[in-house]
Amino acid sequence: MSPGPVDQNFLFTLAELYRLLRVYADKEASRFGITRAQWAVLAKVERSEGMKQSELAELLEVQPITLTRLIDKLCDSDWIERRNDPSDRRVKRLYLKKAGRQLLGRMSGLKSELTANALDGITPADAHRLLTQLETIKENVRSAIQSSGAEQARKEQRYG
Repeated sequence: MSPGPVDQNFLFTLAELYRLLRVYADKEASRFGITRAQWAVLAKVERSEGMKQSELAELLEVQPITLTRLIDKLCDSDWIERRNDPSDRRVKRLYLKKAGRQLLGRMSGLKSELTANALDGITPADAHRLLTQLETIKENVRSAIQSSGAEQARKEQRYG
């Protein structure tokens, strides 16, 4: 990164890093016949089996129709299944199937491989500091969003 004011480089660098990581994860996940987005769905369902599709859409920050298409493909591949909710037949709950568990097992080292390659040349201590700093940045942004929302609500109350 060229020297200069942080505000000229920070957001661009983070956005570019995120884009590159998505491209890299998609490329590597394709070795297993899956996309990064499908991998994310499988991983989230594995952690919270029985969650509602609507809960997963919110968690992944995707539109429900987008998630429905992803889940359709995962169901067609026999990696995941939808089950009716016993108390509300409109609700579908998500569960991994045996083939989905096996796929995630085969992919288990991929996350470590991606992380190791991304952090190549960075000491473990620096990587931990970086992670801590990123968590702080995440909380700062979350607080700014909440403050901004509260300020907007106050303005709307004041001015109609």
